Amino acid sequence: MTQTLSKPVETKTKYTITWEKLPEDFILPDDPVENIDQPLLAAALRESLELAGFILASMLIASNFGLCATVNDKTIVKAPDWVYISSVLPAEPGEVRRSYTLNAEGEVPAVVMEFLSDTNGSEYSTKPTYPYGKWRFYERILQVPVYVIFEPKSGDLEVYRLVSGQYELQENDANGRFWIESMNLFLGVWEGEKSQRRGYWLRWWDENGNLLLWGAERVEQEQQRADEERQRADEERQRADEERQRADRLMAYLISQGIDPDAI
Repeated sequence: MTQTLSKPVETKTKYTITWEKLPEDFILPDDPVENIDQPLLAAALRESLELAGFILASMLIASNFGLCATVNDKTIVKAPDWVYISSVLPAEPGEVRRSYTLNAEGEVPAVVMEFLSDTNGSEYSTKPTYPYGKWRFYERILQVPVYVIFEPKSGDLEVYRLVSGQYELQENDANGRFWIESMNLFLGVWEGEKSQRRGYWLRWWDENGNLLLWGAERVEQEQQRADEERQRADEERQRADEERQRADRLMAYLISQGIDPDAI
């Protein structure tokens, strides 16, 4: 990517972290979505997982959803563009989950994603003091194992893995994809059109390299399969008709020669 990253600045800042669910009256930040691409990209990521039967009731997959921690007695909430948590505690009956506090409500998020916009690059911010940069929050406070940064305009994709407490840039494979171990899936970039948006998208591939399809692609695939079946059936009927015609011609020839076909 065009943006050059530097190793997060070491500081002497001490973090006292506690994990407490937000009180019901806590007012969550109401930051607007920065552009129309972000919700489309997030929805597309979830759609293919859902159709593939990947999503379980024990998981939490959300977009623009608050992740919380109390750091040095101050409540911090960051809302990544996409987050995957493999196991969460069930919500209380009638409860609408407004945010997520790890340890108090389940496991550490396995993957967080940010889609770059035209803002000041907060996705790379290592600001070590309140209210903390996103990079610093995911890396040092939440300690999320995988941090994904995607530039929708250029299609550039960076995947960072937490190694000894710091994010390290990962290398993609020969197909330009990244193996996400916690999901047992590959993540990569695909170019095309969906939801009247043409451009770059993040897509999932299974361990065998098969693309996890969106709904429209599944419909198209089923239609193509049905068309192929009809074509095969038509070809079989045509072959059967040709066989009958050959048999009729042979029978007519034998009769014309005074030979009883039934006597052969």
